[in-house]
Amino acid sequence: MQIIENSKVKEKLYIEKLENGLTIMIIPKKGIQKKYVMWATNYGSLDNKFIIPGEKEVTEVPNGVAHYLEHKMFEQENGKNSLDALTELGVDANAYTTTNHTAYLFEATDNFYPALDELMDYVQHPYFTDENVEKEKGIISQEIMMYDDYPEWEVYMNAIRSMYSKNPITIDIAGTVESIKPINKEILYKCYNTFYNLSNMVMCVVGDFEPENLVEEIKKRIVKNEKAVGEIKRIREEEPKQIVRKEIEKTMEVSMPLFVIGIKDLNFEEQENVIKKHIAIEIILNMLIGKSSKVYKKLYEQGLIMSEPYLEYEFEKTYAHIAITGQSKEPKKVLEAIQNQIKEFKEQGLNEEHFNRIKSMIYGGYVKEYNNVASIARMFVSDYFKGINSFDYLEEFNTVTKEYAENVLKDVFKEENTVISIVKGK
Repeated sequence: MQIIENSKVKEKLYIEKLENGLTIMIIPKKGIQKKYVMWATNYGSLDNKFIIPGEKEVTEVPNGVAHYLEHKMFEQENGKNSLDALTELGVDANAYTTTNHTAYLFEATDNFYPALDELMDYVQHPYFTDENVEKEKGIISQEIMMYDDYPEWEVYMNAIRSMYSKNPITIDIAGTVESIKPINKEILYKCYNTFYNLSNMVMCVVGDFEPENLVEEIKKRIVKNEKAVGEIKRIREEEPKQIVRKEIEKTMEVSMPLFVIGIKDLNFEEQENVIKKHIAIEIILNMLIGKSSKVYKKLYEQGLIMSEPYLEYEFEKTYAHIAITGQSKEPKKVLEAIQNQIKEFKEQGLNEEHFNRIKSMIYGGYVKEYNNVASIARMFVSDYFKGINSFDYLEEFNTVTKEYAENVLKDVFKEENTVISIVKGK
């Protein structure tokens, strides 16, 4: 068992890769009552074209299959629903699908091992019939239509579709009402057998555990011991460098316009250290439009912005972009103020005192994540599928200098790669 210790947060990560290919990550938290487990597969909404190991032909499946599969996993042959069974045990259970992974999880204070029995049973025993697959179409169609009515989702997806043309990130995770129509049990079994292979999965457990004992308990519950026969080849079209459009507007039921300012990062593949870059971008974004920034204070005083925008750098192996999400009576004035500040930062450099203050604040936020078992598990699983160890954010932090951030600013924050998506009231 590999042990990685981080002295900054006084935490240890135990990693065990089983002979069947499953990676287990354990972060012991002595004396904490809550226990959290997440079992995830490297399979998300982006994976709609692939070559199955041992085959030569490309398999193409409808958009939304990964999410559809997540929905269907809880239904069991004996007629029970595993989500209900977990709730009866008094644990908080859930599942979710992202662009690159699907996760099944629960948080418990009691009944951890009975709940682990249930989790590991249903994830290893899919049960799809013509009838139960067809029945789910109405439920998922309603979910899709509900998201279509969410201004927050619409404004975000319009920003994504303004930045990207070929990358499947432009597809809704759940697909569309039309795209899910051809999904049948054969497609679900094919995707399950391809991607729910133990060597394509990771299990992360956080809580008061002895790692060696826990690994033995997990091993006892594994019935899918077959090893992968080869690598899954994921087929992705090459994404053009240029953005699709500079701006897009939509009218919906909102009291105040919503906006997403997106900046497409064209050089993410060439970046040697994505963690270092991610930290630098977080610092720059907070200096640019965070609560202590000059731009935020000015826009707030002018009544152009009511609260701090949500700032993120989202990246995976095939895309990367910045998203600044907020509300404003005049979103284009917010964009203009941000672009003027970027220009000033590039010409005059970043203020050292402000840089160090924001850097300390962000570091504090990273450390705080280790107080919550759910945050730890989600962070380690999400980073694992990006080829990152979450501890590395803490280790790399001090290597991010003002000069390095200024280079990232020039490299990423470019006006020609910037889009704005607006949803305004009727």
